[in-house]
Amino acid sequence: MATVGLSSAGARARSRRRPSEFDGDRGRGDLAPTLSRPFRYRRATAAGDAFTALIAFVAIWLPGGPVQAPSLAQTLAVSTIAVGWPCVLTVKTARADRLFAGGGPYGDVLRALAALIAVVAIVCAVLDVRLLGGPFLAVSAILVAGSLATRVYVRRRLRELRQRGRATRRTLVVGPASGIAGAVDRYGRDGEHPLAVVAACVEDDGTAPPATVPVVGRIDKGLPGHDDAVRDEALIRSVRESVLRVRARAVCVTPGSEFTGDRLRALSWTLGDLGVDLVTDLGLSDVALHRMGLGSMGSGVLLHVRHARPAGLRRLAKALTDRLLAAVLLLVLSPLMLSIATAVRLSGPGPVVYRQVRVGQDGLFFTMMKFRTMHLDADLRRAELMGDCDGDGPMFKMRDDPRITRVGRVLRRYSLDELPQLVNVVRGEMSLVGPRPALPEEVAAYDTVARRRLRAVPGMTGLWQVSGRSNLSWGETVRLDLRYVDNWSYSEDLQLLGRTAGAVVRSTGAY
Repeated sequence: MATVGLSSAGARARSRRRPSEFDGDRGRGDLAPTLSRPFRYRRATAAGDAFTALIAFVAIWLPGGPVQAPSLAQTLAVSTIAVGWPCVLTVKTARADRLFAGGGPYGDVLRALAALIAVVAIVCAVLDVRLLGGPFLAVSAILVAGSLATRVYVRRRLRELRQRGRATRRTLVVGPASGIAGAVDRYGRDGEHPLAVVAACVEDDGTAPPATVPVVGRIDKGLPGHDDAVRDEALIRSVRESVLRVRARAVCVTPGSEFTGDRLRALSWTLGDLGVDLVTDLGLSDVALHRMGLGSMGSGVLLHVRHARPAGLRRLAKALTDRLLAAVLLLVLSPLMLSIATAVRLSGPGPVVYRQVRVGQDGLFFTMMKFRTMHLDADLRRAELMGDCDGDGPMFKMRDDPRITRVGRVLRRYSLDELPQLVNVVRGEMSLVGPRPALPEEVAAYDTVARRRLRAVPGMTGLWQVSGRSNLSWGETVRLDLRYVDNWSYSEDLQLLGRTAGAVVRSTGAY
């Protein structure tokens, strides 16, 4: 076995230093980067919660302020809620993972409020103090709004820093070369993760490690003449020496690694003594957190990946929301749609509304409507333009399509040509949010993976539309649509509707 030699005693002393919450490294590939000022998201969140509680407390006791209780007892009750707010939130988030807890703990705010109100309500009932009323509602609104705003800011700030390679942990990846290559490729597609890969400790599997990651340790396939205990000790020692050499603050075990079961537990003990975090990469991609659950069976730990397709009340809620919002939008936007129809009529011969057969959920055909943006002979000329197609898959895309009218270019730039699809949504043929509705000839060219897009109702907007639209490759388009299909949630639909407005204004990838 070839291992990495230990550094000097100074290096060992540095390894005993407890790592900061995020070491904030600059540069993901440099083995000795300059440390920037770390972003401590827990401290920022706690400071925001404390400031929110202070505002609520001042509002309660400020003479003539916005929150005035009719009695001293009620004033003390709502003051208790304000004072206890940061403490309860801290307790609620104390068990959150320090690497990944910045992802969106908005539910903690509502759970903390419920717990605090329950305790104060019981005390008030015993003391015969009236709690409910205007002051209670005002204080609750201040606390929830302030803490939610704090978390939105912290999450956005953390995302910005991670996209610049900061607010991350120096990470050593451990595993076979093939597993390391796959992990590095996945991390490269997402610039918001907390792990900055700086080196690799490679287990020999006969393949070359990726050239983008420096190799600081190698683990041979076997140790002839040695028992399992000796091999376990040698494996762990190799990782430990690699960690000390690159001053890693986290170790990521990739798929296919020899570190499983008791060997992985022993590695966690060693890294725990060094103050280094241990994470394992299961190789799963595009699986949302709300679909995953951890459980145990005997002494084993199991990961449960739940089904994602909406059913029952969730499916009913999505359908009702779609149809209600689409009907309201049709009513509100009717003057604009009438103006667009007039402009399309004056742009040249042909119908105002273009009807085209598309493939909906589970492969069922439906007629999709949109304002006409092309000349009458557009469908006949498509075959002769296939050689100039800008796309790399079955979806036809052409940046400077000569079939588009002058009015059509404006409509496409701001997605105004798609407004008649609100009628399809009201009919239930489409959704406000979902994968792009495909043409029958496109579906005929789908492979097994792409065909899964048909599991969901097609939408007017979705992850594909707000992430670059026609600028994306076919593979990226399918990946984004499948991420939506596999991880659907009602809250994500609402977020995508909000992001659609910005995407339309920027008109990125619209042609």
